Amino acid sequence: MKKTLSRRARIATGGAVLAAVAAGTFGTVAANASAPDAAVAAAPAAAEAGKRDTTTSTHLTIDAATEAAQAALKAAKKEGQRITVAVVDRNGNTILTMRGDGAGPQSYESAVKKAFTAVSWNATTMELAGRLKDAPNLKDIPGTLFLGGGVPVTSGKAPIAGIGVAGAPSGTLDEKFAQAGAEALN
Repeated sequence: MKKTLSRRARIATGGAVLAAVAAGTFGTVAANASAPDAAVAAAPAAAEAGKRDTTTSTHLTIDAATEAAQAALKAAKKEGQRITVAVVDRNGNTILTMRGDGAGPQSYESAVKKAFTAVSWNATTMELAGRLKDAPNLKDIPGTLFLGGGVPVTSGKAPIAGIGVAGAPSGTLDEKFAQAGAEALN
């Protein structure tokens, strides 16, 4: 036969359980707080990497990326085009994306992919689109888009960023506006 507890008994039992849990937690915290040196002593020492084990890379600042994006948007607006511009770092991570007034919804993702493609191969996406004749499987690499509109940004011939533009009626125009963004950095 199952015995049920009264409401008062359930509340009292619940309160006792909470008190026991709180006491156990407090005791654990108190025990840990009383021996901070032991925890520090048990932590492994940090390893220092030597100069031959590291590399330094150059990245655009957020201000430079913004300047490039605004220059691309301004060049497009001057010609009555509605575009989105994306700037990615050397690793293909998006630094920023600006969607111009009236730019189509597809332009956001396309701009990011064009920027990623340009920085990945250190070449314009228009040039890379031409390479598809000899290597058609390039287009199958995830995150890439082989349509005009992506340009790399370099420092000492090494790619440090990519600018992608999408939304104009042709890849040639997209690339022209991306190039305007890159030129604003010089």
